[in-house]
Amino acid sequence: MNRLTFTYASASLLLALGCKALDLGPKDQVSDASFWKNPDQYRLAANDFYFALRGPNYIELNSDIATGSGSSEMSSMSNGSYLPQANSDLWTNSYAGIRATNYLLTKAAESGLGSQIDRWVGEALFFRAYHYWNLVKTYGGVPLITTVLDVTSPEVYTPRATQQEVIDFIIADLDKAVPKLLKQSQLSSAEMGRVTQGAALALKARAALYQGTWRKYHAEGSPTAMLAAAISAAEQLIASNEYDLYTDHGTDSSYKFLFILQGDDSKEVILARRYYAGRATHNWTRELWFNYMIPTKKLADMYLCKDGLPITISPQFAGYDSLATTEFKNRDPRMAMTFIVPGSDVYKESGFLPVFPGFSGTTATRTGYMLRKFLDETAEAAHFAGQYDFKEFRYGEVLLILAEALFERDGVISDADLDRTIGELRRRVGMPTLTNAGVSTNGLDMLTEIRRERTVELAFEGFRRDDLRRWKTAETEMPQALRGVKFVGTEFEQRDSTLVIGTDIQVDGGGFVIAEPASGRQFLPKHYLDPIPLQQI
Repeated sequence: MNRLTFTYASASLLLALGCKALDLGPKDQVSDASFWKNPDQYRLAANDFYFALRGPNYIELNSDIATGSGSSEMSSMSNGSYLPQANSDLWTNSYAGIRATNYLLTKAAESGLGSQIDRWVGEALFFRAYHYWNLVKTYGGVPLITTVLDVTSPEVYTPRATQQEVIDFIIADLDKAVPKLLKQSQLSSAEMGRVTQGAALALKARAALYQGTWRKYHAEGSPTAMLAAAISAAEQLIASNEYDLYTDHGTDSSYKFLFILQGDDSKEVILARRYYAGRATHNWTRELWFNYMIPTKKLADMYLCKDGLPITISPQFAGYDSLATTEFKNRDPRMAMTFIVPGSDVYKESGFLPVFPGFSGTTATRTGYMLRKFLDETAEAAHFAGQYDFKEFRYGEVLLILAEALFERDGVISDADLDRTIGELRRRVGMPTLTNAGVSTNGLDMLTEIRRERTVELAFEGFRRDDLRRWKTAETEMPQALRGVKFVGTEFEQRDSTLVIGTDIQVDGGGFVIAEPASGRQFLPKHYLDPIPLQQI
């Protein structure tokens, strides 16, 4: 009893004498009250935003130019069988990111630090715009939240803004961000990979082109202002002379190396999700070895012949028959840097080995094609630890945005503008440039050729489904069968002669593989936007 009484009495005395000393911040974390005091703390807070950048994933499985086993959800989006989900990582993570950027912006306004933290405010504005971009291109109009909410905030019940209102908000944020951010050339070596003025301009150009063409083809009003905004942003980025195409490995390899380790931090890269040895790595190369994402015949047929003409009219096209390599002959070099040409060498665990895509064994695919783009050529990538960055914004896309926006606005495009946009991309791979005379002489359509160039250059970088939806061509393109190589009467059939047509492998009347028949695919009007997650409604 005496000991217990003494303990209580001692505790009471300590509380009485030491209450001030006990009013301390937590030792294992930084309290909010002690943070947000200097620019370096704002930099640390902004660092967390970068985890939102997109890394390697199966980003084209929801389109018509790819198939594979990488994501059943994305494959169901491709064939139109998907149903609204209860929740969505995209929705949840985007609004979590928006809350984080709103919080930094709120603290910045209260801090009194002014221009000392402009750069970090600019990064917050960029990432808020980036999150809203990912939402609006997926769902259309979404709630616009600009403050930090709690459960009692009336803004919790904010209705959906219109798609145009969200795009306008994105562009306004980016316009405010540009003067606060550094130019690419102003970054120190330790700062490589941070958001720059170029990144903000690239996102503005991307979003404005999307909305301009959406308004035009979905009959939702004049596209002129949006197309002008896309042109202005692209022109400003190009005029900055901060970026250029990656050409370090000549016409036969530069495009391939751009997307792996050699292309990291090159002049073409505007913003990338970064990876580091021993800290943040990925297994993208190995997953592509095992055909988690593979090309379709539709994409293969889009590549021009070396004379700059489509395979339907070029005398250089060698056809599909006989050898498995026949259709790759005399084609745009980007085809062989995107697809694995049968028999070409691919870096594996034991070094470079010839690979023959087919329909049995470890190189079996649903289409007979395999993807070369993104296959790294390092021992680390071959052993589950790829280190190359995923280039989410690059100069090549900006050139394509400018060409498309100019034509969509004016209905024509000059040879000079073609030469400084699509011409630059084609010269990188040794292809003839696109000209008005060439289009006219060969009975081609300029818009089709501009769109072809975009699809080929940006293949498997995550643009195809969004492009089809904004062009309002998805209802025509997406329900078509996903097809592959010619099987009947070719080297593929000789190599896999035990396969029974109609049982083990399906082909069409021309002998081409059918990976997914048209009867199993649909694209309805409602599919032009994804459904809001059910629990968010």
